[in-house]
Amino acid sequence: MTNERQVDLGVVAGQGWEGLMPRDNDGDHLRHPGILAIFNNVTPGREGEFEEWFQHEHLQERLAVPGFILGRRYEAVRGEPSYFNFYVTRSADVLASAEYRTRLNDPTSMTRMVMSEIFKDMIRAVCRQSFRTGTTRGAFAVAARFAAPPDESALKAALQDLAPDRGIACGEIWSAAPEGKLGSSEEERLRGGDRTLAACLVVETLRMQDAERVAAVLSGQFPAAAVGVYRLLCEIRRGANVADPREERTP
Repeated sequence: MTNERQVDLGVVAGQGWEGLMPRDNDGDHLRHPGILAIFNNVTPGREGEFEEWFQHEHLQERLAVPGFILGRRYEAVRGEPSYFNFYVTRSADVLASAEYRTRLNDPTSMTRMVMSEIFKDMIRAVCRQSFRTGTTRGAFAVAARFAAPPDESALKAALQDLAPDRGIACGEIWSAAPEGKLGSSEEERLRGGDRTLAACLVVETLRMQDAERVAAVLSGQFPAAAVGVYRLLCEIRRGANVADPREERTP
């Protein structure tokens, strides 16, 4: 069976990807991409199962959903939760689409096991990328999470102040999108319910010391935010090398 919806999996620390702005099928830049931001912990002793599922099923499955463009996943160097990943979509509407909802309500057997037994302390938010600086991606990410809506002008000013720093690859503001509030899914039910966030400020850096410096600055500027430093594990993007694992299993 030939699969027309395929994705390309690879580790790409520090590699630019069409700048920061994904493009639609006509090659035009997308003005405000959708972002699915996820933070979670893992049941102690189950890390191997979590990695097997994430790397060899979940990432490919998600990028096979129409409108998903890019995914990145990280592990914590400092801060909580222990894992952070995000997906870029053509718009926030993709994360309310029938295709995506079908995936959420029809999890694979491995997803059912991971969601019900291994995922812990889930934070999940559908957002819009409302502002960005920089043209490359970095190997480390500083994520500042806001439980209540922050002053976005203050977030923009912080990114603009940081932009001249040569150790910084890019910065983005993610603001919660109302399109994402569509009620619970089967996957969320298996996890026992999720927390959410109002906004997230993400700064990607080239090196660990750059990330530590940025985290200290943001913690001082935004004391209400939960700030973590994360190391890149891998990136996945729509391409032509890795098939949707659901369709690979179809006889």
